[in-house]
Amino acid sequence: MKLVSLLVLAYLLGAIPNGVWVGKAFFKTDIRQAGSGNIGTTNTYRVLGPYAGTAVMVLDIAKGTIATLLPTWGHVTTFLGTATPLLFGLFAILGHTVSIFDHFKGGKAVATSAGMLLAYNPLMFVIAAGLWVSLIYWTSMVSLASMIAFSLITLISLFFHDIYLTGIAVILTLFVFYRHRSNIQRIRQGTESMVPFGRGYQRRQKKP
Repeated sequence: MKLVSLLVLAYLLGAIPNGVWVGKAFFKTDIRQAGSGNIGTTNTYRVLGPYAGTAVMVLDIAKGTIATLLPTWGHVTTFLGTATPLLFGLFAILGHTVSIFDHFKGGKAVATSAGMLLAYNPLMFVIAAGLWVSLIYWTSMVSLASMIAFSLITLISLFFHDIYLTGIAVILTLFVFYRHRSNIQRIRQGTESMVPFGRGYQRRQKKP
């Protein structure tokens, strides 16, 4: 019973639509009706500015981290053994992408997945964060940076000899690519939105 209750709690934590709630509470704006319509960090930055965007990113990471730590705090184990926290992290990611508070819609799961990784393997989180920031600088595209970072982390996870982490990394990478399918089309067309800095942005500005 405790396992089921905590899994439901993990889902509900992940389901909190921080971008929507922050936008409505502090800016009287529904970010689902502006920009790309996504409730995540990137669209929050675009629509509400850097402070709101940073707040939403931290909150989305935090809900993944807290959910992943629930079995440790609650002394719950499953057939996964030491990988039990990953199960709870997945429920948070499910909540984020299929939110009961957002008509069973949601975000693209990048920040919440990072939060899960932070709780489960802090070293991998540091590596992932470094890759993501570097890729944003070189591409100036959050979408492309996220997809490449997830792919690289999947490969790097092999060196940790953690079959559960690698398996989930593969699943999440495929899912992130699927949720970014419209971004992939815009990248191919050269029309994907860019952050106003970095090498990619500079190259685009130099084009006639």
